[in-house]
Amino acid sequence: MSESGSRGWDVETDVVVVGFGAAGCSAAIAAHDAGAQVLVLEKMAAGREGGSTRVSGAVWFDNRAPERAATYLRSLSAGRPIPEPVVQAWARETARNTEWMQSLGITVGLAVPAPPEYPELEGSDVMTGWIGVDGTMGGGLLWAALAEAVRSRGIEVRLQTPARELVVDDGVITGVLAATADETGLRIRARRGIVLATGGFEADPAMVRDHLGLTDPVIWGSPAATGDGHRMALKAGADLWHMANMMTLPGLRAPGYEAGFYTAFPYSKGYIYLGRDGRRCCNETVALRHGHARIHGSYQLFPTEPMVILFDESARRAGPIVPGRDVLAVSWAQQIEGYDWSPDNSAEIDKGWIHRADALPELAALLDMDPNTLQHTVDRYNAACAAGADDQFSRHPRTLVPLTEPPYYAFPSAPILAWSNGGPRRNENAQVLDPSGEVIPALYAAGNLSSTYSWSKDGGFHIADALAFGRTAGHHAATHHP
Repeated sequence: MSESGSRGWDVETDVVVVGFGAAGCSAAIAAHDAGAQVLVLEKMAAGREGGSTRVSGAVWFDNRAPERAATYLRSLSAGRPIPEPVVQAWARETARNTEWMQSLGITVGLAVPAPPEYPELEGSDVMTGWIGVDGTMGGGLLWAALAEAVRSRGIEVRLQTPARELVVDDGVITGVLAATADETGLRIRARRGIVLATGGFEADPAMVRDHLGLTDPVIWGSPAATGDGHRMALKAGADLWHMANMMTLPGLRAPGYEAGFYTAFPYSKGYIYLGRDGRRCCNETVALRHGHARIHGSYQLFPTEPMVILFDESARRAGPIVPGRDVLAVSWAQQIEGYDWSPDNSAEIDKGWIHRADALPELAALLDMDPNTLQHTVDRYNAACAAGADDQFSRHPRTLVPLTEPPYYAFPSAPILAWSNGGPRRNENAQVLDPSGEVIPALYAAGNLSSTYSWSKDGGFHIADALAFGRTAGHHAATHHP
């Protein structure tokens, strides 16, 4: 790295990678191994870096049949077609992920057999298993392995150095303006290219409102995902693709925590979802899958509106309503902020996060609901449980667990926004495109900043995409510089 370069540059290098998650690490490694000098800029401080990769399942799908993978991706696009060159590059490069990880000296293995989430779609037979570092899932193992591969190469990583703007000279992108921990500016020249890998925009309320139509969600992953890369790319002339794609989950907002808690109720089905009017609003047990639920034969986003989740003493006693850290993936509040949900939910009730009442009319008062409506709702649901048939939302009979044991519990549930997928449009080389479909020289995008997926996706697809196009972006930037 050269300091105090010409034309007012503070630092000069070949390739600048913005972001230090799976996509950013992959780009940095690939660019370095292709002969480029690389600098990584990371917005967050030590212990908080790594983006949403840190709280992902940390696995990639085991693609052993690229042609079938391409077919499955086309099926998953659900009428929102992905350009065929991108489909082909995705299928080819995701099939190389395991081999590439092994080439870095990282031990990988089959984490778990993984049947397809969408078995009815053509090409779904490509889904046979997930691959993880040391054959495990979740936690920070994947990110830690990639970060070590970056640092072992002598690649410089500057933490607490968020990129703010791309430098454009005579219409050509030549560098990046970044901030530093002491709030001084840093002008960095990129002789060959810049890879944006800054994650999604789920932590930017205005972008979430404008593009996703959500007014008050909580986030699952990194609070750093505020659309920084999107704004930089737009200012440089980028087009956008599938900005409305996302995934939401039912969850709880907790005071003092940056992210929400996914209320999955893994130990009991004794719960119902209510609208603010006190009436049930949906089938509570529809499988969310990765991105969309299949409801009445079509794939829909779910849930997207605030609601209230109600359960009884038997469900409280059955076990934590929020999965613990030993599961596949847990939220930022647990993994990074370090919160451990209590085994019987009592701590969260004592904190006031969950309302408690000995009778339903008392609970209705706490929720500002009409007590007669709430009583009727629970009575009707309990009658459905007794009959073994849900006449409202066709919930499966095996999931119909009555709510009959007081005390009763409830909490307002804002949708948890797990991720956004849309961002700068890119081609099969991860090069960012303008609205005319022309390449913006020296600018690349990878990861959730510019996910391949236009609609649904399956398990292990996000990490697979980040590895594949991070690697593609880094190599291309190093070897095809303007």
